[in-house]
Amino acid sequence: MRSLCRLLAAVVLFGLVVSTVHAAGRPNVLVIMADDCTHNDLPAYGGQNARTPNIDQLVRQGLTFNRAYLGEAMCQPCRAELYTGQYAIRNGCAWNHSASRPTVKSLPHYLEPLGYRVGIAGKVHVKPPKAFPFEKVPGFDANCVRNPTRPHELDAVRTFMQKDPEQPFCLVVALVEPHVPWVMGDASQYPPEKIKLPPNIADTPRTRRDFGRYLAEITYMDGQVGEILQTLEETGKADETLVLFTSEQGSQFPGCKWTNWDTGLHTALIARWPGRIPAGERTDAIVQYADLVPTLIEAAGGTVPADQLDGESFLPVLLGQTQTHRQYAYGLHNNIPEGPAYPIRSITDGRYRYIRNLTPDEIYIEKHLMGSRGDGSLNNPYWSTWVRDSWENPHIYMLVKRYMSRPAEQLYLTAEDPYEMTDLAGDPAHAEVQARLSAELDRWMKEQGDPGAAQDTQEAIQAARQGQHLYGRE
Repeated sequence: MRSLCRLLAAVVLFGLVVSTVHAAGRPNVLVIMADDCTHNDLPAYGGQNARTPNIDQLVRQGLTFNRAYLGEAMCQPCRAELYTGQYAIRNGCAWNHSASRPTVKSLPHYLEPLGYRVGIAGKVHVKPPKAFPFEKVPGFDANCVRNPTRPHELDAVRTFMQKDPEQPFCLVVALVEPHVPWVMGDASQYPPEKIKLPPNIADTPRTRRDFGRYLAEITYMDGQVGEILQTLEETGKADETLVLFTSEQGSQFPGCKWTNWDTGLHTALIARWPGRIPAGERTDAIVQYADLVPTLIEAAGGTVPADQLDGESFLPVLLGQTQTHRQYAYGLHNNIPEGPAYPIRSITDGRYRYIRNLTPDEIYIEKHLMGSRGDGSLNNPYWSTWVRDSWENPHIYMLVKRYMSRPAEQLYLTAEDPYEMTDLAGDPAHAEVQARLSAELDRWMKEQGDPGAAQDTQEAIQAARQGQHLYGRE
């Protein structure tokens, strides 16, 4: 009997050792990405309206980043940054519907040599294929403007996860909600009169109705997150998988997407890795989309090619070894091809955000938000109600003016003013902060080879589409 007990103890000990070694080994990676979801419309970041039980559960299971940012609040540039580890000017995709440099490397180039299968499901929206050779995984709609979104299914995702038990996988599931048109989910669950609008959103009846539809899409997106995570559980691979959820850029309301305000560039980031990442905790470490590639390379046991990347690995933050990462996160916007050129550059240290508008004498026009379709119907009918009601409502007038007419410099104490409604630029009490951030922004622009307002954006975007990039450094 004593020998049997020793044998059983040895078996248990061996199992624990194997389990520990496996947990400490290379993880599978599952990245779930929303589309045009303002981070603080999620309850995880203080949102008071949307219901997101699956994302809320992920928060309880993982580590939530309070200060995660992307470099450009446009779909294609931010995704190119996420997948390449390079900022927009360097990787070449500094405009929507353009392209990265053909010589750029992305997640498949870095992880496949380390033994990973690297796939993407849903919205791709990066090119050229040579720079982004993901394995395409069907099952989720790739078209963010379809009305309605095509039904999704998890069979292909499940097959990809289970394809080879001995080979780790990296899978990006890029959802198309809550990108416009807001047609998915049950908007009746969000009665317009009960919605609490953020202070940067004008309170008009049409805006309330559309905001309710947007919230319904957030809940629909959350349901997809739950289905994807359930599929991972069913494969038996959840305990050995690093899950990352991110909300991408801000929503298609004025002052969010296509801007350098915090509601455009700040993104949700929640990480879960059972046994490795502490559960139910938050961190103020500043991270940026460019940091994902080096983080995954390090987690996979590879050597990070620092000379090829702008980002740095935040794996020590994930593992609870440190509470700090980078000192600054950077942002830009050129507006082409969404409207007339309007170059903006910005920087945040997590507490303050400094924004520089390079052509402040021009007005800001965004055709998708402010314009009409070929049949004369409005892209976003709520905008016209903002303009209409601004004649009688001082707050709405301020929001319209703030959006269309911007000073050369803006400074916000974002940590205490999350919707950045109070501009502190020029305030003597904040002069040191403004000077520090301005100088660092100058340094970053020079490092990136950023021509700022001097670039011929029409010529540059056409060159980018053809793979003949004019600006930045290789």
